[in-house]
Amino acid sequence: MTKTKTLHDLFHHTLKDIYFAEKKILAALPKMAKAAQHRELKAAFDKHHAQTEDHVARLEQVFTEIDAKPQGKTCDAILGIIAEGQEMMKEYKGSPALDAGLISAAQAVEHYEIGRYGTLATWADELGMTKAAQLLKETLAEEEETDKSLTELAEASVNQEAHLEAAE
Repeated sequence: MTKTKTLHDLFHHTLKDIYFAEKKILAALPKMAKAAQHRELKAAFDKHHAQTEDHVARLEQVFTEIDAKPQGKTCDAILGIIAEGQEMMKEYKGSPALDAGLISAAQAVEHYEIGRYGTLATWADELGMTKAAQLLKETLAEEEETDKSLTELAEASVNQEAHLEAAE
């Protein structure tokens, strides 16, 4: 007889998913920083790389909270988002639109993470996992701030520079 899956099981499953995703993001961010042409965008990717290391450490604390070994589970969604970003970097290399595309790719990652962390934090609250919820909400706030910063950078300069340089 199969055991009925619970919200706790789903929480653990999704935790493994985002752990895998964060590890893949750690590998992708230096490549994005290297490809970026805009100084502020390079700095944003470097900053987010350091934050992502903190996110992985927090996830490991959450695994400890639920008495589970930190391990990832292949996340096809993040693999697809990263593959799209890599394809865009190749296709737009040297183009004035490259940085705008990099921001777009980074925001696709951020939106995925925001969705996952928001869900996990809500489930942690529901399951009475106060410490886990706090850790997840801390990361969620950083992901939202990164998304906001990327939007501001795109709107303040990157999109206009891509458009103007292409028109010249």
